[in-house]
Amino acid sequence: MARVAPSRTGERFQERLDGLESLALYGLDLARDQLVSVTDAIEHQDVALARAVVHGDDEIDRLYAELHAGILELLALRAPVASDLRRAMALFHVGRTLERMGDQCVNVAKLVPLDGYHPPVHVILLEELGVMGRLVAAEMEQCKRAFQTRDLLLARDLLHQDRDVNELNRRVFHFAWLSGTDVDTREWAMHMILAARAIERIGDQTIDVGEQLAFMMTGNFEEFRDSSHPSPSDAADAI
Repeated sequence: MARVAPSRTGERFQERLDGLESLALYGLDLARDQLVSVTDAIEHQDVALARAVVHGDDEIDRLYAELHAGILELLALRAPVASDLRRAMALFHVGRTLERMGDQCVNVAKLVPLDGYHPPVHVILLEELGVMGRLVAAEMEQCKRAFQTRDLLLARDLLHQDRDVNELNRRVFHFAWLSGTDVDTREWAMHMILAARAIERIGDQTIDVGEQLAFMMTGNFEEFRDSSHPSPSDAADAI
């Protein structure tokens, strides 16, 4: 029996779906770059860099709009098989997530000018925030790599990487709480708590991307467990 060649329409569908995935993964790169920049802005109290991060969010917003429109247009082209539909929906969710990552970076950037160019800084707070930002940037690279290679184990490992970020978030709060009685210092410290919370949230969002990979590959939504809902193996390790 002669082999039936795949339809050109089917080939175009796959090509466009591949292109949309590349666009989404590029968006993760943009969001990571924004996080790296805003971390530098916080560490060095660089108001100009913080403002550049705010303006840089427009590119992420444009990319998200392009991804959103592209997925809707693709689904209108033909009824996809189940695996392609899951992939399209996962990419839709990844696009929304990376747009929120960009928004969190903007939230951090807008905190920097509130205290002027020479705020009463606490060195330990800045160091902890710098470490947090770099850890979350590494998580973003890891979730992208997991998505590219369809590596579920690497995606699930994001949960373990994120625990260090959560601990640093708690430490930032502790140091800020003990920052002293000076009004200006305490106000700056409160801003750093908000910055830490936003960076910690981006770490959570990388796990959201990993969960979408699991959905795309298995057809089941899997909520990766965190420290507030330990798995049986985590409980056994604690004994």
